[in-house]
Amino acid sequence: MDSEEQNENSLHTIAIILLCCGAVKMLHLLGVITVEDKTDDDLEMTMVCHRPEGLDQLLAQTNFSKRELQVLYRGFKNECPSGVVNEETFKQIYSQFFPHGDASTYAHYLFNAFDSSNSGSIKFEDFVTALSILLRGSITEKLQWTFNLYDINRDGYINKEEMTDIVRAIYDMMGKYTYPALKTDAPKQHVDAFFLKMDKNRDGVVTLEEFILSCQEDENIMRSLQLFENVI
Repeated sequence: MDSEEQNENSLHTIAIILLCCGAVKMLHLLGVITVEDKTDDDLEMTMVCHRPEGLDQLLAQTNFSKRELQVLYRGFKNECPSGVVNEETFKQIYSQFFPHGDASTYAHYLFNAFDSSNSGSIKFEDFVTALSILLRGSITEKLQWTFNLYDINRDGYINKEEMTDIVRAIYDMMGKYTYPALKTDAPKQHVDAFFLKMDKNRDGVVTLEEFILSCQEDENIMRSLQLFENVI
């Protein structure tokens, strides 16, 4: 494997790890990983502008237990008393995790991926559904969620412009810790390598099927998808 291909594999492995790591850091921020559960707290819905779906429905829709949903909701409610998170608040929260870079653009793309209903805000249901996929979902579910993150215009394909925007956002977010050091042509090199690997039929776009197949062929990406499965 040549150095260009190694760098490309490393970037996408890093992207997966950053995605999951961001989710884990949010759990720390919400106090989810360290909070003691109160078993008599049955997901109470008190004084919030948005009232989430019932516990039974969320149990059916996610891979979390009743206790885990209770703790997740308590942390979410403590940080977001209104019951929803707008994009600016999300960016402020996410920027805390990457103080040496500019995470605003990547946070924008991530916010849109969490906001699956295009409502302009992230509700508890959005948050916990995405978290369930990232931490407890199948390999295919995790890769499909990641594909949707990269598919910025949501047309069902990843094109070179979208991938260039994602790569630049990752570099900006990592800041001075970017490795290898960002060169003027580095994003283009990564995008070209991405399409060489992922665009199986060479039609200039990457489909969901091509993306999943290519990622499944990469051992590093597969390992990175399993790093945070047991954090809560």
